[in-house]
Amino acid sequence: MTLPATLRRLPWDLIAIMALAAVFRFVLLDLKAPHFDEGVNGWFADSMREKGHFAYDPTNFHGPWHFYTIFVSQELLGRNLWALRLPAVLASLLAIPVFFLFARWFGRPAVRWAALAFALSPAEVFYGRYSIHESWFALFTMLFTWGAIALWLERDRAGLWAAVLGLAGMILNKETYIIHAGSLGLAALVFSAWQRVSPLRPPLERAATRRWTKRDAWTAGAVAAFLLVFFYSGNFFHWKGLYGPFESLAVWTKTGAEGQGHGKEAYDIIPFLNYYWLALLARYEWPALAGLVWSVRYAWPSPAAPRLLAILGGGVLLAYSLVPYKTPWCIIAILWPWFLFFGAAIEAAGRKSVRWIAIALLIASAALSIRLNFFRYEDDSEPYVYVQTYNTVHEFTGPLLALAAADPRAALTPGAIYLESYYPLPWMLGDFPNIGYHGGKIPTELPATEKFHVIEAEKAAELRPRIGPGFTEITFKLRSGKDECVVFFAQDLLDAVAELPQQKRARRGEL
Repeated sequence: MTLPATLRRLPWDLIAIMALAAVFRFVLLDLKAPHFDEGVNGWFADSMREKGHFAYDPTNFHGPWHFYTIFVSQELLGRNLWALRLPAVLASLLAIPVFFLFARWFGRPAVRWAALAFALSPAEVFYGRYSIHESWFALFTMLFTWGAIALWLERDRAGLWAAVLGLAGMILNKETYIIHAGSLGLAALVFSAWQRVSPLRPPLERAATRRWTKRDAWTAGAVAAFLLVFFYSGNFFHWKGLYGPFESLAVWTKTGAEGQGHGKEAYDIIPFLNYYWLALLARYEWPALAGLVWSVRYAWPSPAAPRLLAILGGGVLLAYSLVPYKTPWCIIAILWPWFLFFGAAIEAAGRKSVRWIAIALLIASAALSIRLNFFRYEDDSEPYVYVQTYNTVHEFTGPLLALAAADPRAALTPGAIYLESYYPLPWMLGDFPNIGYHGGKIPTELPATEKFHVIEAEKAAELRPRIGPGFTEITFKLRSGKDECVVFFAQDLLDAVAELPQQKRARRGEL
């Protein structure tokens, strides 16, 4: 049976890899409780419903783009974990077609291997299932880099638009855009100097004819400027936000230099230089590690685009190694060039034995992804699991959510949370307007109407005599790095939960 010509022309390799990636990213997407940062991001998106815009704060270290995508997703799908995480999942999936854009310099077979490695990568899957900015940032970084190289080598209109919009997207997501944009500039200088030592092969031909006009440049620039103004100005309701991107660089530089509890001193080689990222590669990202090793080959006579990308990838890795502030999800913006070199190494070898080794590495990646994402997603011994909320939080939130699902009026239940650090609870219980968050302090007066109280276990003895009888204690652990917590539930609230149909009580942990 012969397929119709229209079907034969479809990029089935790209479609198959995206389908595989979607399976890894969508299956049981709500399996783990929302992370601390996911709760913060969801709370910001919730606040947009009240204000009508996002008020950018330069001390937040994240641009407005992701918050708007969460807002739209929640407005369309409701306040649930699927809606919270869907934008990041889509961003992770959209990165796969960008890999195929690099086929003009690496070849179609190489980018297939690269995209497949990306689809199965433990980091790309794990953080692609988190509602954080990194998936968007990695996507726009890839687009910007591809566009800059295309603009340099082939001077085409697509490269112009990709470079301009990719850079705008990076600025709209994270202040670390300065690392990647600056590294590309430095990589260009190193590239120019190194080709005098080790000539390009094939040598660069005379510059291609420019295929974009000044009008194209002005149009692309105007679109990027509009996007930056629109989002940073809070869709024209928070003009002060336009100063934010400049103010944030000074704040971020201070935070990045100090580490602020996110330093990884145990991996130090010398002060301010350590092997943390290499340790993560060695533990989880074997195809990327193979690509990193292979990229050294481009120091010898080699084509222009892979050599520039190898220098850029090395520069970004070095820059992130120098910055004391390190959170493991940053790795997904570091990894992607090494996947391309993984594919290039396989194709350069041209031997079946190497392909079998590559397949074994990909199978290992898939196994590590499955173990991490579906079995050990809250295991603190896994370096990728970082400040993760434990599912035991549902011991507290479950009864409240079950009651509200059965009767929306139950969302008016009053209560108090005395935890010093309480995210992601404000998002998880965002439909409960009568909860007080007291930031670690117990008020002098405790209203008699409150149906629950949440506090650290070590402070429970101070609270217990003040709330009186009629409360049942339930212990739970909120997340790694925090002591055990206690919730005091009013007995009539627990009795109401017990009276719910069995099916609704069984689903009490759902949002």
